[in-house]
Amino acid sequence: MKAHVSSILLGVRDLDRAKRFYIEGLGWKVKDDYGVSVFFEPDGGSLVGFYGRDGLADQVGTSPEGSGFSGMVLTYVVRSEARVDEIMAEAGKAGATILNPAGALPWGGYGGSFADLDGYVWSLGYSAQGADQPYAE
Repeated sequence: MKAHVSSILLGVRDLDRAKRFYIEGLGWKVKDDYGVSVFFEPDGGSLVGFYGRDGLADQVGTSPEGSGFSGMVLTYVVRSEARVDEIMAEAGKAGATILNPAGALPWGGYGGSFADLDGYVWSLGYSAQGADQPYAE
């Protein structure tokens, strides 16, 4: 198996609410909307989609119940501190829970984190070090 993620599929409690958060709040564009699931334009990265939480849990053979930190963080690396601030503001305005406000990070970078409406954690970051950053934009 290669170190590659073909797509990221997140189980959400309310598909319409999740779509509004990412489309209206963060500016994502829909690639395919199948009614029970939706996939967004990947813009050069992995395909990201949502599926009803109960249905997705059933598909993979687990319970849809869960709480607390899942152990997974979605990371989004940008090219400036200002862009981190902009995205954090967009997410907060759209209803995200700000977990760590944007600021200096212990390792020397700059970033912040938020949880979307279903509790998925996004870590935003910028670092002036290294030319091979996995930039999202």
